[in-house]
Amino acid sequence: MTDPTPFLHRRWPALADTLPHERLGTGPTPVRELQPGIWVKDEGAYGDGGWGGNKVRKLEWILADARRQGRGTVLTFGAVGTNHGLATALYAPQAGLKAAVAVVDQPLDDHVRANFARLKASGATVHETHTAWRTTLLVPYLLLRHRRPYVLPAGGSSPVGVLGYVEAALELAAQIDTGVLPRPGTVVCAIGTGGTLAGTTLGLRLAGLGDVRVEGVLVNDQLPLDAGRIARLAQKTAALLARRGADVPPETIPQAADIVIATDALGAGYGHATEEGLAAVALGPGLGLPIEPVYTGKALGRLLRVHAAGGYGERPVLFLQTNGPRS
Repeated sequence: MTDPTPFLHRRWPALADTLPHERLGTGPTPVRELQPGIWVKDEGAYGDGGWGGNKVRKLEWILADARRQGRGTVLTFGAVGTNHGLATALYAPQAGLKAAVAVVDQPLDDHVRANFARLKASGATVHETHTAWRTTLLVPYLLLRHRRPYVLPAGGSSPVGVLGYVEAALELAAQIDTGVLPRPGTVVCAIGTGGTLAGTTLGLRLAGLGDVRVEGVLVNDQLPLDAGRIARLAQKTAALLARRGADVPPETIPQAADIVIATDALGAGYGHATEEGLAAVALGPGLGLPIEPVYTGKALGRLLRVHAAGGYGERPVLFLQTNGPRS
């Protein structure tokens, strides 16, 4: 039977009292070779409730923190097709919390429409604010409307949320140690709000895998997501761990130079499909992966292009598959 204790709590037992965790999924997530030199860690398999993927990893720490603070509602933000907002709406009730989601417009396709329909049917309070500036103007109203909610940025990419991918990186390191997969040279993930990239980079360095390059593929041009900002998010997460009782070696804390961002797969912008991304989506069923066009399609499409050109070198490349819809 797999030990359900989080790797963060195993490494630093003091964190069990200071950083609570709400188990929402069963790990480790599976890893397998897709084709010679390309492996996948299928985070879409993570989540025992109504949704899977990287958002569930973050919510395990976020929802526990909201309960620790005595909040009754989690208020978060996203576009109308938000995976994070939907996951929050579906999992918050499991922790005895309500969910409220403020959403802005984005280009519509079948994936976005399906997500938004499910969000509206979830029981969460949905505020259609349409634009980022209007959302900002409405924040005071939203805070009053939901009576001191636990406020969560888009994508769950707060320092507490980033712990989800510190945890996932420690899990990956354990899989490498046990020989489930070879030590990769590069790990590739999509960047929507930066939390997965920040957490994976910090977590691998904490695990002694600082030589593994983590490459984030930018898919969102609606937020300022440069190397400096993502490094600062990782640094805030390291500081949180240290305050709560972890011994974080200074040399493991990412700097801007350690953050790798690829910007050549964005296309016309957030939510706009690309030919390369759609080609990756079409490959998804054959690969047994639920690839979608907004995030994972662009990241996987770029990975396949760079790998075909020999751009990742001799060591394997690992794709973090972070999409996890449930019917």
